[in-house]
Amino acid sequence: MNDTRRNVALLSACQALLFTNNSTTIALNGLAGLALAPVRQWATLPVTMWVIGAALTTFPASLLMSRAGRRTGFLVGAVIGMVGAAVAAAGLIGHSFITLCAGTLVLGTYNAFGQYYRFAAADVAAPEFKAKAISYVMAGGLLGGVLGPTVSRVTVDMLDTRYAGAYLFLIVFMLVAVALLVNLRIPAPRPAGSGDHARPLREIAAQPVFIVAVLSAAIGYGVMNFLMVATPLEMTGVCGHPYSAAAGVISAHVVGMFAPSFVTGSLIARFGVLRVMLIGVVINMICLAIAAAGVSVAHFWWSLTLLGIGWNFLFIGATALLTEAYRPAERAKVQGLNDVCVFMTTMVTSLGSGYLLQESGWTTILLIGFCSIAACGIMLLTFAGRRSVRAGASA
Repeated sequence: MNDTRRNVALLSACQALLFTNNSTTIALNGLAGLALAPVRQWATLPVTMWVIGAALTTFPASLLMSRAGRRTGFLVGAVIGMVGAAVAAAGLIGHSFITLCAGTLVLGTYNAFGQYYRFAAADVAAPEFKAKAISYVMAGGLLGGVLGPTVSRVTVDMLDTRYAGAYLFLIVFMLVAVALLVNLRIPAPRPAGSGDHARPLREIAAQPVFIVAVLSAAIGYGVMNFLMVATPLEMTGVCGHPYSAAAGVISAHVVGMFAPSFVTGSLIARFGVLRVMLIGVVINMICLAIAAAGVSVAHFWWSLTLLGIGWNFLFIGATALLTEAYRPAERAKVQGLNDVCVFMTTMVTSLGSGYLLQESGWTTILLIGFCSIAACGIMLLTFAGRRSVRAGASA
């Protein structure tokens, strides 16, 4: 196995462990928050703090890795994540909502560093293998989608304080990630030379391809997060479904997020990145229609599964499209800015979903999701049309 494929395999395994962590955290944060929050409207604040932690560190994480290397950065993120999981568990055991939020804030750092697994794969892959490398790394999340909620069903009551054991068990997964990460063989960052001209960030960000890639990633991730965060609260707090049903729906959702990754790269190579992203928009529309049709466990299961598939096509497509917007010397700041935009959107949707669910209900959540995805579809169609016209003129 050559170094590229070996690195992609290791990064895919680390992605599995990251999303074991993330799917557990997604299922737990809102419910743990609901157990401790002084008012119900603050139930999703631990989720929001988790996203804020990622948003605050994603750009510094990219800059650190541009200087110290991918492996060092990934190891730093995992160690900080262990601290966050321990603090969150301590908050639950001590019945402190503030400590729980502080723990999830720190835990978000691990997610910020881990989001660069896909970019690390793209950095070391040949141009013709980039989309597939990104896709294969993202496919690792499939195992995490199954493993996280499955383990959390057992560990959620492992200690006398509900949910605390599940947070502590996340440390085990991060230790395994560390053991894998020390085996990465990614070349050390090359000092910029005179031939590595880096354009100002404002010039890069003015490119239509950058704007479309970043907005598609942010909208796709934001809508996915908006519904995903609200779903366990709607299922357990409003509809009366048990936690096991909510965990099963989240598990199916995360499987939907990553199972298509085995073919997404090939689909992009065959049909083009914009067509695949537009298919993601259509699947999101179908998901929202199913969610609006009823509140049985089956409705939640199918809508969240399709939500994951639609996200996969949009997000992997946007990541591949973004690589067209920057040169090697510009990669750290462009990747960092992209993920800041994604996490800022996720932060707003995390906090907003809990508040809107309590104040306006599930229908409002779905309506906002529909309008956002429709806007993304219009943007992609417009960009595809203009690119087609330019290609015809060049021919």
